[in-house]
Amino acid sequence: MTDALTITRDLIRCPSVTPADAGALGVLEALLKDAGFTTHRVTFSEAGTADIDNLYARIGTEGPHITFAGHTDVVPPGDETAWSLGAFSGEVKDGYIYGRGAVDMKGGIACSVAAALAYLRDHGGQPKGSISFLITGDEEDVSINGTIKLLQWAAERGEKFDHCVLGEPSNQEVMGDCIKIGRRGSQSGILIVEGKQGHVAYPHRASNPVPDISRLIVALSDEPLDHGSAQFQPSNLEFTTVDVGNTATNVIAGIARAKFNIRYNDCHTQQSLRALVEERLAKACGNRIRAYIDWLPSNSNVFLTKPGPFTDLAVAAIEEVTGRKPELSTTGGTSDARFISSYCPVIEFGLVGQTMHQIDERASVADIATLTKIYRGILDRYFA
Repeated sequence: MTDALTITRDLIRCPSVTPADAGALGVLEALLKDAGFTTHRVTFSEAGTADIDNLYARIGTEGPHITFAGHTDVVPPGDETAWSLGAFSGEVKDGYIYGRGAVDMKGGIACSVAAALAYLRDHGGQPKGSISFLITGDEEDVSINGTIKLLQWAAERGEKFDHCVLGEPSNQEVMGDCIKIGRRGSQSGILIVEGKQGHVAYPHRASNPVPDISRLIVALSDEPLDHGSAQFQPSNLEFTTVDVGNTATNVIAGIARAKFNIRYNDCHTQQSLRALVEERLAKACGNRIRAYIDWLPSNSNVFLTKPGPFTDLAVAAIEEVTGRKPELSTTGGTSDARFISSYCPVIEFGLVGQTMHQIDERASVADIATLTKIYRGILDRYFA
């Protein structure tokens, strides 16, 4: 059966906690093959990480080419006894379908597949261009063997995408209130302050890094990185841990560390951001404090799909079904759209995200029907 609710149920019943697939990609591949899509299952590997299975499916050979992207992997369910219904039951109760991934984002994938299949049935089995699906099993964890490599693989085969819709749960309160057109970048680091270990009774023989790291934390936190841009809120640097690894009360620690994360906007690149923070650290240290930053690897760069014909098309489809004109937003964390944006303009629009990653994650049956209609409206307009 190809209705969105049935597809959502079948996907939820696959306990695909990263890196397990548990049959989820097979559910989609079977449906798409039956509809005439050419499908490819591609497994990517890298030392120190789990092998990840991915799915690429396309129907049509000409442009325009719209692709729907998503991930079938989910976060762990936590205490399964705390769920009202089974964490992987896919059961419907009081107008909601329950299960891990219902919102993030098996429901969104199901709606895009159902919409595409309905569009093809109404147009002789072929689009006036091309429709494809980029589905990974590696979004909720390290994102190494998933979308980033699937896009590279597709590009090497000569695949070119004109536009992409990523079905992440973008809506905040109700269907139609928000489209994500960009995301801030993410950069983490560890501030390390070197002191000299010693006895607390003889502080002149030691150098205590604790007061110094406190001063540096304040200095780096207090001064704004920027004041925002036309499409983005201001960047923010947040310290999340402070640690000296010291269990004794009569020993001055020799080193102190503080972890931090920066969510940055399009005022910066990863390189310019690091340089700015390093400059401010050097100023705060002066000639006395010995400190440096251990920057952690990041593939979460900032991106923006500028408002234009494609966003207008999506807004019109959403407004027609919901009666709401969505906000074009760049708030929130990162997503695989950061990889897709290097290949084509991408927007994020899916279900309401209020219960994602929670016990009793659930999606409204009515919202699933609404999202399917919106995706169908996007396809109708795209190929009109």
